[in-house]
Amino acid sequence: MITILLIEDEIKTARELQKDIEKTFDDVVVVAILATITEAVRWLKENAEPDIIFSDIQLADGLSFEIYKRVAVKSPIIFCTAFDEYAIEAFKTFSIDYLLKPIDEEKLIQSINKYKLLKQTFTTSNGNENIKKFLMNDLKQQYKKTILIHHQEKIIPIKTDNIAYFHYELGTVYLHTFEGKKHFINQALDEIEQGVNPQLFFKANRQFIINRTAIHTIENYYTRRLLVRLLMPTSEDIIVSKTKSPLFLKWIENV
Repeated sequence: MITILLIEDEIKTARELQKDIEKTFDDVVVVAILATITEAVRWLKENAEPDIIFSDIQLADGLSFEIYKRVAVKSPIIFCTAFDEYAIEAFKTFSIDYLLKPIDEEKLIQSINKYKLLKQTFTTSNGNENIKKFLMNDLKQQYKKTILIHHQEKIIPIKTDNIAYFHYELGTVYLHTFEGKKHFINQALDEIEQGVNPQLFFKANRQFIINRTAIHTIENYYTRRLLVRLLMPTSEDIIVSKTKSPLFLKWIENV
């Protein structure tokens, strides 16, 4: 029997997810539903680890990433959230999937089947730890060290370390180098975010992905937002939202 822990502060949503899981899989059971970081930390310290954790991100008392900093969890985590901006941070934990609400049944089935496949592949006495190592290696391999720019008949390789920021403007994405060069790139910001190293780059908002080494100052802005100034001028202000500001500051500290 596969055991699942649900961490979700909206009880109706949690009950619906539990119903969908147990209706779809005969070999899966939800062992507990927890609504806060405090409850989750206590439960995980006092109980045997579940096989899978389904975790919302924005809880009443903060972001659920705090749970996994306080407790060493080896259970694979499937994050369920209404926001797509935490994907990279999620995969720094023992995460095997990231589902956007409302969760569709097909994606739910795919996530649990993904766990089963990984478990089958790494079935040993240290199975969960092996899955974690596999996922971390897989993530490291996908980070781009060079981005190819197609310009007329030329292909220009640009090292990601030399990119100060990516900027979406007037329907087009451009990368800006530390030397002040600007190049069109035929990719969406979300796609770029998935391919670059999250220790080096952060998606500040819907317009900017910024390199940490390009940051000059960070200022408090209206309504608990942040204003980020880079070493070079930008055509518009880089504003980090109130919701994303704590995550951004933690990213800055974790060099």
